[in-house]
Amino acid sequence: MGTGIAEALLRSGLAVAGVERDADAVGRARARIGRSLERAVRRGHLDPSGPRDLLARLELGADPAAVAGCGVVIEAIDEDREAKAALLARLDAICPPSTVFATNTSSLSVTELAAGTGRSARVLGMHWFNPAPRMRLVEIVRTVVSDDDAVAAVEALALAAGKTPVIAADRAGFIVNALLFGYLNNAVRMVESHFATRDDVDAAMRLGCGHPMGPLALLDLIGLDAAYAVLASMHEQTGDHLHAPAPLLGHLVAAGLLGRKTGRGFYAYAGADSGEVLRPLDGQSQAATGDVPHSGLDSRTARPVRTVGVVGSGTMALGIAQVLARAGLEVIVRARRPQAADAVRGRVDAALAAAVDKGRLSQSDREAAMGRLRATTDLGELGGCDLVLEAVVEDLAVKRELFTDLDKVARPGAVLATTTSSLPVIECATATSRPSDVIGMHWFNPAPVMRLVEVVPTVLTGEDVTATVEALARAAGRQPVRCADRAGFIVNALLFPYLNDAVRMLESNYATIDDIDTAMTVGCGHPMGPFALADVVGLDVTLAITRSLHRQFHEPGYAPAGLLEQLVRAGFLGRKTGRGFREHAGR
Repeated sequence: MGTGIAEALLRSGLAVAGVERDADAVGRARARIGRSLERAVRRGHLDPSGPRDLLARLELGADPAAVAGCGVVIEAIDEDREAKAALLARLDAICPPSTVFATNTSSLSVTELAAGTGRSARVLGMHWFNPAPRMRLVEIVRTVVSDDDAVAAVEALALAAGKTPVIAADRAGFIVNALLFGYLNNAVRMVESHFATRDDVDAAMRLGCGHPMGPLALLDLIGLDAAYAVLASMHEQTGDHLHAPAPLLGHLVAAGLLGRKTGRGFYAYAGADSGEVLRPLDGQSQAATGDVPHSGLDSRTARPVRTVGVVGSGTMALGIAQVLARAGLEVIVRARRPQAADAVRGRVDAALAAAVDKGRLSQSDREAAMGRLRATTDLGELGGCDLVLEAVVEDLAVKRELFTDLDKVARPGAVLATTTSSLPVIECATATSRPSDVIGMHWFNPAPVMRLVEVVPTVLTGEDVTATVEALARAAGRQPVRCADRAGFIVNALLFPYLNDAVRMLESNYATIDDIDTAMTVGCGHPMGPFALADVVGLDVTLAITRSLHRQFHEPGYAPAGLLEQLVRAGFLGRKTGRGFREHAGR
């Protein structure tokens, strides 16, 4: 990391004095920077003369006295509290009182490190992300005694290096790690408990949330030993057992399976430091790394589906109907009111016309899809459907009543599916006389755009029913992921505790909305920060799902943040009301 930081500063035009522990380390550091700069030349990111010019501004040695004249000194040694404290104390004796010290710690208390010097007001955190030359985010961590001018000096240095600085208070994990590693640990626990497979968890978060990498693949990139150390440090500081490293993570570290750098972690790779994932041979299990296949499922057992009934006439219901009709299935939409039924075809046709205008659908395919779609107010007309999918209001009493009615009209052997995002699927199943035919099929909004479908069998669901729904999802061009019937399924169970943690961070005045959102978009590549995302989802929906997770798991850390509850009571629900965490014009 130290050489990466030095390179980033050199490439921004600054002169750098670097200190290593001995002459051998100095030689390795210079060679590492040189190789990195040469790669930048080959990729067209640096002029051919760049390495020579940049290295001319680099002074490398083994004597700490070389930094005595620097205005800011960045410490980037191993993540060891005693070693960092000893180095800062030594620098304290060398540098004038005005020098600002910035520690690159990712998990240790900056306040404790600062207290070991005679200049605690001028010791801050400056957490860079790896690889430092490419990653744009820098977290600046101020303590309760930090001088404003010291904070300003470190922020100015980050800006001069072309980075995006965010400022946070000194708390375990700062912003990114505090939000990210709880989420990653939760994902490991999902796999560890066989709630979902490694591949399904990763696919769910990539396709359902737009994350650039799934959590298990990201852990392999970070390094499982590094992740374990960060979580252990956070747990030591917070006492929150959600930060206690998942046992599976510890087992992999103990076995030396550290991720990409060793060639195997949650995934197996072509070699050490390779990003090429190897797939297991048929019949070969990777149970140790959490890729436990679901037993007994054979796609050949799927029941044929030619006609699908969709109950509901809202945005989600019609989006699903549109996708299925385009996929070649006969679709019958059942609406409660005649006006809604009359509007079904017009609304779907308008969406298809827009797809034609954008060049995503031919006119003939539009006409064919509309020829496969019809609407009704009579639930009995769904009696001949091979599969009936409900997409009505997220109210358990309403859904149970509907499933009781569907049980009476659906033909024997028809699959009954619910699109619930948070309610127990088993509660819908037990409202019928055929619980083995009932399953969850959770689509994401907007259905015509989102490729993910969560398939949620209950303890009573037949394996042929699960195979049927997975086959239907694939036929509709969607990626099915399977999980057990538990609150939140995969995506919501990982996403909403993360959103809730971000709200807690804000209400404790730990960081601002903008800095938290920036940290997660710039630092983690998320398409939206947690507050922007909550405003889109709706704060009322966020609160409802968070409450359902808390009710099922009785986890203190899942209790809804007080600020979230207050905003919902005030009617500030996000974009749909014009105000949530932010104000939104043009509601």
